[in-house]
Amino acid sequence: MSNPAISYTRITRVQDTIVTATEDALAAEEPLEIQLIYGPAADRQQQSISVTMRTPGQDPELATGFLFTEGIIYGNEDIKAISSESEVTNTILVSLHEQVCPVLKTSQRNFVSNAGCGVCGKTDIAAIYAPVTKEKTAGSTTTWSSAMITRLPDMLRKQQQLFDDTGGIHAAALFDGASNLLLMREDIGRHNAVDKLIGAALQQQLFPMDQYLLLLSGRAGFELIQKAAMAGIKVIAAVGAPSGMAVKMAAEWDITLIGFLRQQRFNIYTGEQRIIIANE
Repeated sequence: MSNPAISYTRITRVQDTIVTATEDALAAEEPLEIQLIYGPAADRQQQSISVTMRTPGQDPELATGFLFTEGIIYGNEDIKAISSESEVTNTILVSLHEQVCPVLKTSQRNFVSNAGCGVCGKTDIAAIYAPVTKEKTAGSTTTWSSAMITRLPDMLRKQQQLFDDTGGIHAAALFDGASNLLLMREDIGRHNAVDKLIGAALQQQLFPMDQYLLLLSGRAGFELIQKAAMAGIKVIAAVGAPSGMAVKMAAEWDITLIGFLRQQRFNIYTGEQRIIIANE
């Protein structure tokens, strides 16, 4: 069976003076339109919420996670049904229960997002911020061993099948305090990978998430910190660098943020109190 997350193309491979015609595997990138159906039974409304460029696969998780991290819904229990037409029209329909009133802010939440941007298309500066509440930023007393944290990238890397096949994919993973890998999702868009992960956690009833660590395979931008904050995640580790805004908001939301997690070393940017420096 073909994998919808992978596309293939003919290439000419050059190594020194040797030229070979062969086939190469690429990470698939296709649009997905998320449509929301809501309102009382006598007056159901249908609205297009977002178009995002994503790697096909786990589309219901992506839609669920996106609606939650954007603050449009409060949880998986708000969703009555999800109808995926992605294989035909790249559209997914999310139907809410009749009594649920989604948080929609006119056209500010209608945006087109490319694979590299989680906040592209917002209509003003205020619109980039999701409603991170005090309950979501409440402190967590869970601590994490530095020795355990340094092992996590290798554990994630062993599970990244799409990266092995294509070399062009981002990953987000969720670990518990015993270093068990609970969930892992891959996507060409790093924000999509996090939305898929959070959507899966909602569907699998893994909330609350303040006892888990989120591991990112690349850099940590503001939009990823915000999505984690919306889910109540208190520890984020990234293989790459954080941005200045990511560090600022991690501090404001009381999130432990780790960057440059590689080769048995890392930098702690915020929330150092949750990290116990220890050798094993």
